Amino acid sequence: MSLFDRLVVAALPIVPRPLVGRFSRRYIAGARLEDAVATVRALNAQGMLATLDVLGEHINRIEEAQAPRDAYLRVLDAIQQEKIDSNVSIKLTQLGLKLDPRVCAAHLRAVVARAAESGNFVRIDMEDSSCTDDTLRIYRELQSEGLTNTGVVLQAMLRRTPADAERLAKERAGVRLCKGIYVEPRPLAWNDREIVRRNYAWALERLLDGGCYVGIATHDEMLVWEALRLIARLGLPREAYEFQMLLGVEEELRRILVADGHRLRVYVPFGESWYAYSTRRLRENPRLAGTVARAVLGLGGR
Repeated sequence: MSLFDRLVVAALPIVPRPLVGRFSRRYIAGARLEDAVATVRALNAQGMLATLDVLGEHINRIEEAQAPRDAYLRVLDAIQQEKIDSNVSIKLTQLGLKLDPRVCAAHLRAVVARAAESGNFVRIDMEDSSCTDDTLRIYRELQSEGLTNTGVVLQAMLRRTPADAERLAKERAGVRLCKGIYVEPRPLAWNDREIVRRNYAWALERLLDGGCYVGIATHDEMLVWEALRLIARLGLPREAYEFQMLLGVEEELRRILVADGHRLRVYVPFGESWYAYSTRRLRENPRLAGTVARAVLGLGGR
């Protein structure tokens, strides 16, 4: 990572929103549901699946949770009406997890029930480690109620993840496995990149061995190779797993995987909260931030 890249990230708070908007066009489908539908339709035409995410996270008052719930109900209706191949991903803090877990669960239940009506699926996103236990508990509550069209997410950076993977494997859960992006205290998370990779491979092996349908969510080519090795060892059919990637990231690698016959789902965020999402993506990837800044400034190569 260059000094320029680090300086760009440090300067993000003073970067004008229009410049951040230029970055976001590639990574966010737009502000409107119509934009998201068009993006998913284009991905489907390329042989890819999608998952739609209405941007937004923590709310300040529990009354605010109704708006994102209703937004997801509209998204599910649009998926069915427009006949696009997509499910949805939802963050529980949008629904009030930190304020009232019972209200949050009720809102999520409404979304999952609507999805079930059309045979669709809801991915319950995982957030920072303070949300992990409550998120897994609510997921299991819905499963016990017969709302089985749900899945959860595990983050390989967390030290607890192999144990969580072991338990979810016994439940044959639907799991998205990613590295994780949140800044966590060292007692809870691995900081070394190579250890995170190994933890990812360890958890992935447990999940696949247990017969879970895994969303292998990574842009790391080494982990894609590791996943392909495990898939070959287990002799898994193509319908037993899928790869997942973010909109606008590693487009060549995702085309390679699709050309090789693998299922691949693209995470498609959209909505009015694009600015917070965009700045977070830039902070997560300083090299990307530097590349964007060079393009905007016309500086060319590194």
